Amino acid sequence: MGKHTQRIGIYAGTFNPVHAGHIAFALQAMQAAKLDKVYFLPERRPRYKQGVEHFAHRAAMLRRASQPHPHFEVIELEDVTFNVKRTLPKLEAMFPGSRLVFLFGSDVVEHMGDWEQIHRLFTTSELLVGIRAEADRKTLQDVTASWPVQPLVLQIISSHAADVSSRSIRQALRARTGAKGLLSSVVRYSNHHWLYVSLA
Repeated sequence: MGKHTQRIGIYAGTFNPVHAGHIAFALQAMQAAKLDKVYFLPERRPRYKQGVEHFAHRAAMLRRASQPHPHFEVIELEDVTFNVKRTLPKLEAMFPGSRLVFLFGSDVVEHMGDWEQIHRLFTTSELLVGIRAEADRKTLQDVTASWPVQPLVLQIISSHAADVSSRSIRQALRARTGAKGLLSSVVRYSNHHWLYVSLA
């Protein structure tokens, strides 16, 4: 029997804040892509998004949400965004000999074709995409088919909690009400640190 090649899921995102949809997608990905572990990689300054909560708070909430799941961990890198040129070599050095499988929501995939050196990611790694509520599988397939280089493996799955959004979670935290997908660990942390509260 040959040595098992570790299959490592890398789930980069804003996580502003983490919610049950993120956790559900990571669990789905573990099964769909036969992953050994999933590492959440919060971005310090995400592309296309303004006014996100401080990185340290988002990372802390991620660590708390990951604790019940022994195959989940959180990575904190200095890179301000997930960047193929800078971030991919760091991840490859962290997990030598492993197959990296990148997990993204369908909202991210729309822009991936424009990323610098995206061919470098696609020619070395697998990609697993979770369809968000507003996304259409056919449109998504058309977008990925238009990429000049294809990932080693591309899987598209329907997220179990596709209709949970960080926006609705933030609104619930601001109003001190419940919402679908709101994690109790996030409520406790957010309330303790007065996050997402408008003082106006």
